[in-house]
Amino acid sequence: MFFGIFIIVLLLILIIGRITSALTALILVPIVGALLAGHGIETASFAINGIKNIAPITAMFIFAILFFGVLKDAKMFEPIIDFILKKVGKNPTKIIVGSTILAMLVHLDGSGAVTFLVTIPAMLPLYEELNIDKRVLAAVVALGAGTMNLVPWGGPVIRAASALDLEVTTLYKSLLLPQLIGIVSVLAIAWYLGRKEAKKFHYNNASTKKKAPLRKKRTTLEIRYFVFNILLTLIVITILIQGKFPPALIFMLGTIVALMVNFPKINDQKERLDANAKPALLMASLLFAAGIFTGILKESGMINELANGIVSITPNQFGSHLPSVLGILSMPLSLFFDPDSFYFGILPVLSEVGIALNNSPTQMAHAALMGQMTTGFPLSPLTSSTFLLIGLCGIDLAQHQKFTFKYAYLVTLIMTFTSVLFGYLPL
Repeated sequence: MFFGIFIIVLLLILIIGRITSALTALILVPIVGALLAGHGIETASFAINGIKNIAPITAMFIFAILFFGVLKDAKMFEPIIDFILKKVGKNPTKIIVGSTILAMLVHLDGSGAVTFLVTIPAMLPLYEELNIDKRVLAAVVALGAGTMNLVPWGGPVIRAASALDLEVTTLYKSLLLPQLIGIVSVLAIAWYLGRKEAKKFHYNNASTKKKAPLRKKRTTLEIRYFVFNILLTLIVITILIQGKFPPALIFMLGTIVALMVNFPKINDQKERLDANAKPALLMASLLFAAGIFTGILKESGMINELANGIVSITPNQFGSHLPSVLGILSMPLSLFFDPDSFYFGILPVLSEVGIALNNSPTQMAHAALMGQMTTGFPLSPLTSSTFLLIGLCGIDLAQHQKFTFKYAYLVTLIMTFTSVLFGYLPL
């Protein structure tokens, strides 16, 4: 038990304190800890077993990034952006709701940085022209991206599934309904904020002028490509959610089709793969490192020892409430734990405690995902994309957190309550 505590505490110190990279800590700390605990050569087999368990999820993530990267390079999102900009005109309510929808659509690729870099520059001129509070722009884009971070290929879901050795599609089936309710809640909040801004400036519908599209009219061929890419995306996501085929294979085939149709020349295909390889490989290396970490802790029995110790001091009557409590606390936890330290360091221990108290790993993962680096990631000072968001909007972190926190936490509570109501989490 001592070495388990030592490994997890040292991991948290190194990652949260930014002493080493997450990749270094996830590989080095468990290996050193296992060797000190006397496991010797067994440590290598523990690590390899962990890598084997994580491989299917890592493959899915790599090709999901490539799939959406290729579609982005094919300019699938440009007509959507133009359409939204044309429809919102100079109506504050429509502008704010439109900003939210745009953030949600762009965040299909699971990247906060890309979402903010696309959405903020597209919408900010409208906010400045009508003198709409830029904290509102930061808030609705953050909320839209946060709820969409629950997609099966998103970082938090991938991490939770990897850490607890869960099937991504099985986990996401329980998340789908709460996510949809969360999306509706975010749109309702955006509408509410839009109405407030409209009243503030005594907005008059009769004086509205529509904003012209920013880009030239598209050719028939470009429209055909756009329609094809939208249909391909819907087919891939539908098959993925059904869970009848391996997720990695679905995204592999989707990536190949997207490349062949949008970039038929071999050299163009190579360029697009090279352009999108960096984020895919960075995350893949981190997932394999996490496989080593969780593999060593699980195979060596350290996690079980830690969990048994916590269970021994936990009242039995509290057991059934553990997932719900975690769901309620999940969003504020984003301010204290970065995604790697939480999902790879904290969640596996909480899961083992949950199992001992008659809760499933899926329930514990579900509860954590209600807010930890989903609705919470665009407010966390531990993620670089938060600073990109506030920098693009021209506000500081304190302003952003003070304004947005209550709305993000409300969405987390709504999704958690929905999960309890439909039986995904125990009361």
